[in-house]
Order: sequence, then C-alpha cells, then structure tokens
Amino acid sequence: MLLRLSAIGSCVLLLISGCQKPAPPPPPPPPVTVEFVQPTVARVTPFEEFGGRALSSTTIELKARVSGTLQKVHFQDGAEVAAGQLLFEIDDRTYVAEHAIAEAVVRQREAETKRLKTNLDRTRRLRADDASTELEVERLTYETDAALAAHGAAIAARDRTKLNVEFSKVYSPVAGQIGRRLVDEGNLIQAESSALAVIVALDPIYVYFDYDERSVLAMRRLVEEGKLAAAPDRTQPVSLSLAGEDRYDLTGMIDWVDNQIDLGTGTLRARVTVNNERKLLTPGMFVRLRVPLGPEQSSLLIPEQALGADQGQQFVYVVTPTDEIEYRRVDVGWQEAGQRVITSGLAQTDRVVVTGLQRIKAKAKVVAKPWKGNTVKEIPATPTSSAPAAPPTKPAEPTPPSKP
Repeated sequence: MLLRLSAIGSCVLLLISGCQKPAPPPPPPPPVTVEFVQPTVARVTPFEEFGGRALSSTTIELKARVSGTLQKVHFQDGAEVAAGQLLFEIDDRTYVAEHAIAEAVVRQREAETKRLKTNLDRTRRLRADDASTELEVERLTYETDAALAAHGAAIAARDRTKLNVEFSKVYSPVAGQIGRRLVDEGNLIQAESSALAVIVALDPIYVYFDYDERSVLAMRRLVEEGKLAAAPDRTQPVSLSLAGEDRYDLTGMIDWVDNQIDLGTGTLRARVTVNNERKLLTPGMFVRLRVPLGPEQSSLLIPEQALGADQGQQFVYVVTPTDEIEYRRVDVGWQEAGQRVITSGLAQTDRVVVTGLQRIKAKAKVVAKPWKGNTVKEIPATPTSSAPAAPPTKPAEPTPPSKP
C-alpha cells in the first residue's frame, strides 16, 4: 500500500513540474560608457631617467698649520662663510716672540754685512796704494760673502716666523657652508693633524650618475650619426628633479664622463654641473636626472591612466568604428608633461579608452564619449606637414587575457 501511494505521489509531482514554463533569459547588460582620447602629436625630446647624488664642487677639511691653544672660534656651526673670512684664532704669543727674535737677527746680520763691506772697500783702496796685501783683500771678501749669506738666511728665518704668526689665524679659502667645529676653544691644536672643520662649496654643485651600457651605446650611435654632440660638449641641458618632486625645474650640463666602464656595476660614471644659487641642492642629496638621448622628434602621446599592464607588457583599449573594444599592445617611451610617449602600436586617429578600463574587455560593445577630465599640460602640436612617428594603424591583435 505504501509503495502504491509513493508511486502515485511521484506521478503527481512529475505532472506539476511538467506544466511549469522555463524562466526567460536575463536581459543583456547595457553597454558600458567609456571616455576616450586620440593621441596627441607633439615635438618632444627623447630622454632617459637616471638617479644620481649631489656632491660639492669643492670640499676642504681645515687643519691648523701651527700648533697651539685654540683661543677663539669666529663662526656659527653650519653657517655660510665667505672666502677670506676669519674662522679660528690660535694663541700666537710664542710665534710673535720668535718673529721678534728673527727680526733682531736680521738687523744684526745686516749691520755685520755693512761693517765688512766698509772694511773691504777700505782695504781695496789701501791695496791700490800698496798699503795692504792681496791676502787681506781676499780674507775680507770671503768674510763679506759669508755675512751676506747669513743675512739672507736670517731674512728667510724671519719670513718663516712671520708665516707662523699668520698661520695662527685660520681663514676660509673658499665661499661655502661650514659644518660644525671639530675642536672647542681651549684645546691644544697639533699642526697638520688636527682637523678644525669642513667647508663645502654649494654653487656650483656636482651631480654624479651612472649610465648603463645600453644607454652608453645608444648615445654613441647618436654621436656617430651626428644627432648628438659628444660629452662634455653637449649643448642640450640635463633636467633635474629633487626627491619627492615631479617637476624638473633645475638644469645642468654634462662636463665630465669617465674613460672606462666599472667592471663591478657595468656602468659609466658621468658628472653634471648645476647652478645652485638658490641652495636647493645639498651634498649627498638624491637627484633624478633626465638626460637627452637625441634631437627633438615628432611623437604620439596619450594620458598615463590609459595604459594597462599585462605580465610586464603595456596595452591600451581602443574603440573601433563599430564601438567595440579592441585590445592593443603598445610600446611606450618616456613621460612628457604627464603623458606617455607611444613608440609603436597606435595611430593618431585611434580612440584610446581613458576611463572605465576595469569594466570592459575585448570585443565588448561600449558607448564612447570624448574625455572631459583632461587636465594634462598642453604640448605644442606638430605642424600638419610633419608626419608622426607612428607604427601601422592596426597592428596584429594578440589574444587578450581574461582578466587584464
């Protein structure tokens, strides 16, 4: 009986389920609205970015040239000093006394020399009258020459003692910024060994950076082709930016390139001289440099936010004439005024998606509108007669990833 009832129930359920209609498919999602821009054509200068360090053009470690007790310090730690400014005073009483003794010795030797010259002249007159002998003339001549030599030695000794008096005062040899004093007043200074302070010149200032071998070869090919002057005769300025800043408002010139590549790093060191009148750069500071890699050329530029990355390869989404999304791989160059130079993969007429990249995929239908949020600095456009350096309009399309 139970088996019969269960069988009847199963049949009823089958009849009920068979009477229900299948659910209609969901409506297709509306097309995604995206904003696009067309690449800008502009004349820009290609460059390579490097990191460097600022170093003083002149660094001087002040040391005393005489020994003695440090009496007075004439500067504030960390202050800017002028060339010839008095910085330290060493007790000079001993050297002043030695100079006085040397001055007295000079006068003594001078008097002795005069006496001998007078005797020699008198003896020569007597010899002319046969009132003296030739031997006496020769003796006085030798004594006079010895006195003259002793007088010269006394003058040199006096000058040396005068230098010691002058060396007891230490002056700044260059204009720059001085560090803290390394010896306090009252301490004994040892000549040629006791460091007193360090002075660094700040204007101009040097920035050292290292070329990699690829950049070295690229530049040398440009020099060989006559498109770039060989360093240090380059007339193109190098732009510099400080750490934490995006603007490159400092300029300098390459004035030295090393003559061999470092075997440990595979790089070639170069130096840029920078005018540092505003004292923005300090020795040891990290600096970013934009080094020109050739003459100005016509290039395509798009906003940085239009670029995507897929396993290290840059790509963009392009809106086709039928308002479908096309995945396009591109080769990129340097940044220029908030935009990115495209070296291959785009044409000037392409519509490049700028907003909504996360909500679209290849072959999807979209509603395309011109981008309204362009706040990128304008770059002078290339004259219409100049053709942009761009690849074929529609390169081969690789298979897009499922999740770009």
